[in-house]
Amino acid sequence: MADVRLDEAEHLSLCEALDRILNKGAVITGDLTISVANVDLIYVGLRVLIASAQALRAPRGPGV
Repeated sequence: MADVRLDEAEHLSLCEALDRILNKGAVITGDLTISVANVDLIYVGLRVLIASAQALRAPRGPGV
């Protein structure tokens, strides 16, 4: 995945950030484990995909 870096002179507004996320998509992952006395009681795995329906339906080529 390409690393997007902004110059100090370029500012990204919330609207522009949301537009980029919806056009390209973003994946958020996380894990949460609740344990007591070194005994794991609850494990929660979270994977969230944020994208527009149009971005998800767009044909993708190899390596994209």
